[in-house]
Parts: sequence; C-alpha cells; structure tokens
Amino acid sequence: MIPRVDAYLPTSVKEMKILGWDSVDVVLFSGDAYVDHPSFGAAVIGRTLQAAGYRVAIVPQPNWQDDLRDFRKFGAPRLFFGVSAGAMDSMVNHYTAARRRRSDDAYTPGGRHGARPDYPTVVYSDILRRLFPGTPIIAGGIEASMRRLSHYDYWEDRLRPSLLIDCSADLISYGMGEKCVVEIAQHIDSGESLDSLTCLPQTVIRTSAPGMDCREGKIYVGDQDIVLHSYERCQADKRCQAENFRHIEQQSNSMHGKTLWQRHGDIWIKVNPMYPPMATEEIDASFDLPYTRLPHPRYKGKRIPAYDMIRHSVNIHRGCFGGCSFCTISAHQGKFIASRSKESVLREVRQVTRMDDFKGYLSDVGGPSANMYRLGGKDRSLCEKCLKPSCLHPSVCPNLNTDHRPLLDLYHAVDAVPGVKKSFIGSGVRYDLSMHHTGDEAVDRANRQYNEELITAHVSGRLKVAPEHTSDVVLDIMRKPTFRLYHEFSRFFSRVNSAHGLKQQLIPYFISSHPGCREVDMAELAAETKSLDLHLEQVQDFTPTPMTLSTEIYYTGFHPYTLKPVFTATDPEAKKAQRKYFFWYDPSYRQDITRSLMRMHRTDLLARLFPRSASYPYRKK
Repeated sequence: MIPRVDAYLPTSVKEMKILGWDSVDVVLFSGDAYVDHPSFGAAVIGRTLQAAGYRVAIVPQPNWQDDLRDFRKFGAPRLFFGVSAGAMDSMVNHYTAARRRRSDDAYTPGGRHGARPDYPTVVYSDILRRLFPGTPIIAGGIEASMRRLSHYDYWEDRLRPSLLIDCSADLISYGMGEKCVVEIAQHIDSGESLDSLTCLPQTVIRTSAPGMDCREGKIYVGDQDIVLHSYERCQADKRCQAENFRHIEQQSNSMHGKTLWQRHGDIWIKVNPMYPPMATEEIDASFDLPYTRLPHPRYKGKRIPAYDMIRHSVNIHRGCFGGCSFCTISAHQGKFIASRSKESVLREVRQVTRMDDFKGYLSDVGGPSANMYRLGGKDRSLCEKCLKPSCLHPSVCPNLNTDHRPLLDLYHAVDAVPGVKKSFIGSGVRYDLSMHHTGDEAVDRANRQYNEELITAHVSGRLKVAPEHTSDVVLDIMRKPTFRLYHEFSRFFSRVNSAHGLKQQLIPYFISSHPGCREVDMAELAAETKSLDLHLEQVQDFTPTPMTLSTEIYYTGFHPYTLKPVFTATDPEAKKAQRKYFFWYDPSYRQDITRSLMRMHRTDLLARLFPRSASYPYRKK
C-alpha cells in the first residue's frame, strides 16, 4: 500500500498546502525522480533538513525547456535552493564509453530518456539565478562533488574548470551532505551571509587569493593549506594536472585533510577539508529518518529501474578503503568506514519485511564494498596520519583490522528476523580482504567461515566478483590484487560448492583499455580466462569519469604519483581492438583476433585460443 501523499516531502504547492504550509525554507532540485529512500540523495538531504526543523520541498526532474514553471512554483525559499544532478554524474548517465547517447535512464519513471539535461547542476543553477537573483544556491551530489576542481571531461574531451566556475551556484557541498547541509541552513537561518561561510568543512567556494606562496611552476604545501597549479597552467601542461591530482586524492582520503586552493584566472577556488568520518550514532540517525522507502505517488506506479534494484536491499555502511584507481567512492564518501549499528540495520530490515511486495528475500545486505562492515585501523592514531588512498594495495595494511565476525553476526541477526527467508549479498565482495591471512588463527578462521557462509547462504546461484584484469602490470595501476588470488578464491569457491552439493557460478568482471593495458595484455586475458572455461559477460570498456586516478592517467599520460609516462589506449580503434578479446568465443571475432595475434607475433596465444587453426590462420572455409 502506497502511503498518503502527506507522508512525503512536498513536490507541488498543492502538497505543500496539505501539510499546512504557506512557504518553504529550502527547495531541492534533483535530476532524479523522487524516491523517498535512503539510497536517493534528494530524499536523504530533504529528510535530514526536515529532522533539523526546516520545511523542505523537492522538485524532481524539473522541465528546463518550457516556461520554467517547475522552477517558479514554490517561489523563493526562505533559506536557499539546493541543486543536484542526481545519484550519477549526468554524462555517465547519458553516454556510453563509446560516447554514444544512451536510450534509457534508470532514475526516471519508465526508464525514459531525456528527463534531465547534460550537466543539470549548471543548467538548474543558472535558471534559478536568473529567476531569483538574491536567493542562495547550494550545489551538491556526485556531479558537483567530483567536479570540484579542474577535471577532465571525457565526453567533451577537454579539461574543464571547477564546476563553480561554470555554474551560478554560490558554493558546493561535496561528499555525503547531511552534516554540511544542516550547518549551512543554520548559518543562513541565523542571519549570516554566504560570503561569511568561508571555512565550513566539505564546502567549495570562490574567494580571494590565499595569501600564501602562489608562484606558478610549483605546488605550495603548507601545514594547513596546499596551493595547486592553476587551471590555466594545467591546460598548458598536462603534467601539472597529474601533479595536482596526487594532492587532491591524498587529502580526500585523509582523516584530517588540508585546505586546497586553485586559481582560475582572477578567481580562486577553495576546497575546505572533509568532516571526520561519521560516528555510528550519526549514520544511524540518517538511516533512521522516516523514509517511506517508496517512489512518490505522483509516478502512479510507473517502474523506476534504479529503485527496483534496491527496493528490498539494506545498506549497512559507507566508505571504502579499497582505493581502486577507476572508482569515485572514496573521493565522495571517504576511505574510512562509517558503519551502522546492528539495531539500526535490523530496524530497516523489519521495515522491508512489511512492504506489500516483499516475498522474504533481501536482494542485498551490503555497501560500497560488501565486506568492510566495522573494519578499520587497529591503531586509529596511525590512520589519522595516513595519506595512502588504499588500505589493500599493494598489500593489506598491517594496521587494518580484517575480522569479519561482526559482519557474520549481523548476517545471522538479519536472517533471524521473522519474514526473512534469505538475504543475498549483491554488493561487490573484496575477496582479497576476506582471503587475507593475518596470522591470528581466530580471525583467519572467522574469515574462512565468512567466505563459506557467503557462498552457501547468501548467493543466488551466481556470485559476482571483480578481478578486473589478469595482467599484474595493469592490476598494479588499478590498485587491485594479482590474478593469482582470483585462482585461489575460485578453487575455494569450487570446494565449498562441491562439499555442499551446490552448482553455483563465479562470475568475474573485467575492464578493457584501462591505463597501462596494451592489446597483448587483453589477448593474454582472453587466453587466461579461456583456460578457466569462462565465457565473459560482465565486461566493460574503461570509461574515464571525473576525479579518479585512472582518468588522470588517461588524460595526462602520466601517473600522478611517479609522473612517469603510462601507455593508454585512447583512440576509438585501439579501444575497440582491446575489447574484442572479451569475445574470443564468438565466431564473428575470430578472424580479426587471429590477424591481430599474427601481427603481434603471438602464435603462442593463438594456439591457446584457437588450437585447431593456429597453424593455418587464414585457411578458407
């Protein structure tokens, strides 16, 4: 049963009147449909502000091409407008790795394409600035967060400035926004001007010069501040953009980061450090807000694909210390894990069991990485000094607690909730974490138990894992473990299946054209996976997205931590040449692969892939 409309945040003036309001304090504009669920950013920010005592309205997917009535309907809010592109960067949402326009949108009712513009943060804020020139505009969400400094845009194939240069927002709230947005609201509510909010954590502002050593040609690193190369210098010299990124990533992954400054012409962009990781009671408070967990009734039951994926799932933590080079999670959520209490998770599980369409199966009890719940540094003082972006690469940090017993305890408690028949783990599992040998027999035994229970009790026939590649050179750039560990986990998976009479599949995920990967590496990947009798289906061509290490290497040609050149396939034909090896088993690719292997003088790989035709590769039918 769908709750009454007054159980949601209002999306229209009529709904506002039903609540007995004459006006609102904050209006949030989102590129996504409004789903009142803790996995959807607009709902989280709206409910957080509501809990702080503010009247909040949401305008989901406003029409930016008509008379702009969606932007006008609530008038000027008392405090500010909030704008967000939604749960994804709009360009990732709109375009494929081949830069082709997608035909659908998972965050729109019916999966319909075209409900948001490219770069909604820019479009929405510019419209609001024209209509309401005196009202503050706060940008947030993944698009604003990942574009907070100069960044490479793959779809325009150019270096773009900070989003604050391109749009009319007054400031950016980056990362997870609950603490920041309430603090902004309280400051404005107390009569302070936005111009005075220069040092709020997790905000990005335009400001005057930092008053430090700002000479071009070098990065200034002080006790509390880092002055990066200017946008103009990065445009002129890609090595400078690469050098900037090392500091940006390190500070994003620091428990006590420094303030970052970057000049754009006559304007300075200031990025204030992130808040410390959320305490358990803080993350509980966010997830315990009165979400209906359902799409707004305005959609009249239309399917929203992104919601369907998570409607019967529960998120148990935020953050990821994996540090994968191609991933934005740590840049947005941080690498330090903020875990919910068992009681909070169980409250949400019980709420899911009361849903009309719940049949007893939880689709996921996980997080950014499924098995990092309650994990972190044994000695927190060491973590407070650490700038490493990954706790798992090049090897598992000796200070990292890898004990999976709290997670096992949580799984057991979830499975004991009345109405739950089975809980699946749909999030990615870091098997390098659960397979790690600590030397502590109690921990190692618990982690073996975790892997066994994962396979026997929480897999729906297919367990998806992400080795990403087989080449150690490429994996090192990806910050992923050697493929030998996949072999070890695969053998364990097979033994457990055999011991329990199961016939489940292990489904690996791979990426082509990642920085450092050459065509011969993909050929070797094909031969290696064929030897494992794998016909790959979970595959992707590398897509550069703002603010990842891999993207910086792709654009600049240099590794930001060494400033040494790194080969990357950037030409569409070169990328296509790599991708074809995923499909060696498809007869339509065979002749092309054969020609390529002969050109590279790799008849050894040809013999492994096509043993019958290796001696006569061009024999006619």
